[in-house]
Amino acid sequence: MCKLFIEADPTLWESTTKSLRIDRMVTSVRLETFFWTVLEEIATRDGMNLVQLITRLHHESIEAGHDLGNFASFLRVCCGRYLALQLSGDIPRDLDTPISSLDSPRILDRERERDRERLH
Repeated sequence: MCKLFIEADPTLWESTTKSLRIDRMVTSVRLETFFWTVLEEIATRDGMNLVQLITRLHHESIEAGHDLGNFASFLRVCCGRYLALQLSGDIPRDLDTPISSLDSPRILDRERERDRERLH
């Protein structure tokens, strides 16, 4: 089992720091290559570049009242959720389908229902 992970390309877990500007403030985000790749895919689906996606996630999180004390962790969780929602079929694997076109409330309801079923 572990061979699947241990023998993966080691560049996947190499960290890279990217500097970007959010609301005229320069910030740095350090993530592993694996997560940068997933974020690039998410951005591309909706016709954005990486900085546009990260800025949008930052703004919408603040608007929702989230504490973004560890923004890098938040971005990693976004990547994990994206991949998990693809596995569940809630986000199509077809990269031509923008995430913004999906019915988010319905997807979240289905996810909550699966969680309830799993707990019982």
